[in-house]
Amino acid sequence: MPDQGKPQQKYIAGSIGALTIFGVPVRFHFTFVLLLIFLLFIGIGGKQSGATTALYIAALFLSVLLHELGHTLVARRYGIKTIEIVMFPIGGVSRPERQPKAREELWIALAGPMVNLLIAAVLLGWMAAQRGFLSLEELRVPTDANLAQRIAVGNLVLCLFNLLPAFPMDGGRILRSVLALKRPEDEATRIASGTGQALAIVLGLLGLLGGNFMLVFIAMFVYLGASQEGAAARSRIFTSGFPVRAAMITDFRTLQHADTIRDAGNLLLASSQHDFPVMQGNTVGGLLTRAALVQAMLTVGPEGYVAGAMNREFTRISPDQALSEALALVAGPGGCALVMDAEDKLVGMLTSENLSEFILLRQATVAQQRLHP
Repeated sequence: MPDQGKPQQKYIAGSIGALTIFGVPVRFHFTFVLLLIFLLFIGIGGKQSGATTALYIAALFLSVLLHELGHTLVARRYGIKTIEIVMFPIGGVSRPERQPKAREELWIALAGPMVNLLIAAVLLGWMAAQRGFLSLEELRVPTDANLAQRIAVGNLVLCLFNLLPAFPMDGGRILRSVLALKRPEDEATRIASGTGQALAIVLGLLGLLGGNFMLVFIAMFVYLGASQEGAAARSRIFTSGFPVRAAMITDFRTLQHADTIRDAGNLLLASSQHDFPVMQGNTVGGLLTRAALVQAMLTVGPEGYVAGAMNREFTRISPDQALSEALALVAGPGGCALVMDAEDKLVGMLTSENLSEFILLRQATVAQQRLHP
């Protein structure tokens, strides 16, 4: 049975594998793995050996990972734990347990690019002491001899790219933190998110006009990241300070352990509810989602029992849990968590739909307060 005091965290979808560094799970998005394979494929051959190609890619991967660990260690300095680090094609993403305050976010965001700048400075300093620098023209052709300088330049690019003043890059977080010192946090978030989307459109147009499809690829990720980050940040802002009980559904229907799939289908049609707690007396035995109900209807038929189709490892949270912390537990379409009190009694449900409605009402309330203070 899950620990009620420690709700189960949902991880970013599409991530595979995991290794743990400083107690933080590091996961790899499947698109990142595809990118590594692609880079190995196009890099082998020519004037660079296969071993050097692999070393170059591994060095850039390590640089991105150290970048994210920089964020993690500075966040830990402020008492903020990191849920996970996920490696994407255009960089890594660190997920903090809570949203940092403006001043905290400024230093956390700066930490990552500064790590890359430090790596570049060390490598360039070593090269200056050894044999000097190669020209940029000589760096265009990868060779075994220019590996160190290419790694240094790669870290400089990572530093500068992440300092662009737009979400989801660190520069966007720096921009938001600076704006949030003088403006409301939701307004600062909206400006940083909009800047990220505008930058992505410009990058996409430049990529299309120049026939640079890698730039178009990066622009797509930046645009989607800016949109998602902006939406996620606004959700955190408008749920901050509220417990789960403020948004949970208290008028809901349940199924019994001995009910059939037909009974569940009839209840689905008779109500607007999509997910149903399955009871064994006064105890919750599982959760039957709409997707599981449809799947059971196709496989075992209407006379099958809900007990065979329900999810016994459902997500549970406390009514006193901070609503902003529960966001990740019901993120995405169809997300649902059962709200259980200290005596393990079912007192409510929290779904992605009613959470969206709560946030919408909070936005309207805040807008009204600004119009009529």
